[in-house]
Amino acid sequence: MAKGKKSPPDLNSGQGGKDYSKYFDFSDAKIISEQEGKTTYRIKGRNVQINSQPDYREGKRRGKEEIEVLYHFEILPEMEHFGCGKFYHITTYGCQMNEHDTETMKGMLEQMGYQATPDRNNADIILLNTCAIRENAEDKVFGELGHLKSLKLEKPGLLLGICGCMSQEEGVVNRIMTRYGFVDMIFGTHNIHRLPELIKEAVFSRELVIEVWSKEGDIIENLPKKREGLRAWVNIMYGCDKFCTYCIVPFTRGKERSRRPEDVIAEVRELARQGFKEVTLLGQNVNAYGKDFTDIDYTFGDLMDDMRGIDIPRIRFMTAHPRDFDDKLIHVLGKGGNLVEHIHLPVQSGSTAVLKKMSRKYTREAYLELVRKIKAGVPDAVLTTDIIVGFPGETEEQFEETLSLVREVGYDMAYTFIYSAREGTPAAAMEDNVPAEVKSARLQRLNDLIKEQSRLGNERMLGKVAEVLVEGESKNNSNVLAGRTRDSKLVHFEGPASLVGTMVQVRITDTKTWYIKGDYLAEAAAVL
Repeated sequence: MAKGKKSPPDLNSGQGGKDYSKYFDFSDAKIISEQEGKTTYRIKGRNVQINSQPDYREGKRRGKEEIEVLYHFEILPEMEHFGCGKFYHITTYGCQMNEHDTETMKGMLEQMGYQATPDRNNADIILLNTCAIRENAEDKVFGELGHLKSLKLEKPGLLLGICGCMSQEEGVVNRIMTRYGFVDMIFGTHNIHRLPELIKEAVFSRELVIEVWSKEGDIIENLPKKREGLRAWVNIMYGCDKFCTYCIVPFTRGKERSRRPEDVIAEVRELARQGFKEVTLLGQNVNAYGKDFTDIDYTFGDLMDDMRGIDIPRIRFMTAHPRDFDDKLIHVLGKGGNLVEHIHLPVQSGSTAVLKKMSRKYTREAYLELVRKIKAGVPDAVLTTDIIVGFPGETEEQFEETLSLVREVGYDMAYTFIYSAREGTPAAAMEDNVPAEVKSARLQRLNDLIKEQSRLGNERMLGKVAEVLVEGESKNNSNVLAGRTRDSKLVHFEGPASLVGTMVQVRITDTKTWYIKGDYLAEAAAVL
């Protein structure tokens, strides 16, 4: 049995782990069968097969178990053609990590013979790949489940699965069990590679299958992926050990574990061979990469230096933590080449007191010093960030500190959020004493400032020539193409559709708040 899997507890006795009778509050639950570490219960007239269950306490433990790297992945022989003539639909919520997980699930489904469909009414299997970082992200999923109930009634053979970060939450599994009994599968972030087996179990047993590993499993290499477009995401590490008090990610994604550098480099080289123009290296705390290696001294800075030698036009990364942004990484990024100037550096708050309550483990002064180092070492660096307003206890003075830090750094863009408590995190136990109307007003003031800085950042581009990766036609005008600069600014310009997928030179002629306009320089493109 792979690490992370464990036998479910005895529902009736509560021995061996969490007491499921209290957890799901099903007093009439009866054990139907127990075999191969799986227990089937009869609950409210439906059979439920529990392979493993979410457990915050288990997920928080950071044991010293070795994480194996497994290179042999195969679809079960009996499932290789199971999806032939059938269609799948996946809705993805949340971050790039979730998007990448969706690419993996698409790859496995298509190896099983399934075909993608944009219309969920035609689908034979629907998966909701969920996000748990904000309360409104969860609300969207539950709203979608409500819409899917009628479709499930119309098509009883439809297989409906919930996966991703929400599945790792104890309360979410409880809610799905009690209110959305038409769901067929619930699985987590650590066992995505088990999708073919879970489909088999759900279909042939006709039971709700729950398999959520609270402790992370091994690193599975060579999983099939279906990538589309010009840009590719590459996971270089999984999990997070920071335990910021507001964040659920360390529970839903597990402890930090890095892929071997040779595997990452081989994957990026293959993407270059396939013609991808841009690669984003992903990790919940991407610049902690390599810190868990015990046999080699190889950090994120080393990996980025090796990326410079790969023939691919652009390399990005997300998301960096200020504590792990060291001088070596700044030195490597300063070499330029295919390493872009855009750096996403979440600050969350400009107040040292609030940062301490968040357990960010840096001060306002340390963050600003890091920004100064980056701007000195990386020519034309463009910074973006994440900011939370209305954290428990945040005063008006502390919020003003955030505004002043935003002005001092000069971010070109920021993802801004109103604080919402996440069950199971330390901050959820804090008194949420900032009134909702105050939170909303602060968010509006912050967003107004960010808009102004974005506009000023765009205006600095006027008259300059920018390298643009052309991604497609504008949604509103087929004669207008849209693409992004190295520092991730959106550019609109007129040009032939044949330019889609290429790098072109565009002279910037007009600026808006969130995008810029320009003229395509055909002669410059010909020279390139």
